[in-house]
Amino acid sequence: MESWKLKLKGNWNEVKGKIKQKYSNITDDDLLYEEGKDDELLGKIQQKIGQTKEEVKKWIESL
Repeated sequence: MESWKLKLKGNWNEVKGKIKQKYSNITDDDLLYEEGKDDELLGKIQQKIGQTKEEVKKWIESL
C-alpha cells in the first residue's frame, strides 16, 4: 500500500486538520473519508488546491 494511503488510514483526523489549516477553501464535506475511496478524496483535494495528484500525494506523505 502506498504511504500516503497509510497516512490517511492511520492519522486521518490529524491529516484532515493540517489540510484545513493550510487550505481554508477545503470544507469538511470535501474531506469525508470513506474506506476504499482514497482516489476520490485525492481528486477532491486536487481540484480545490489546483495541484496534480502526485503533488497532493507527496504533500500528504510529508505531513
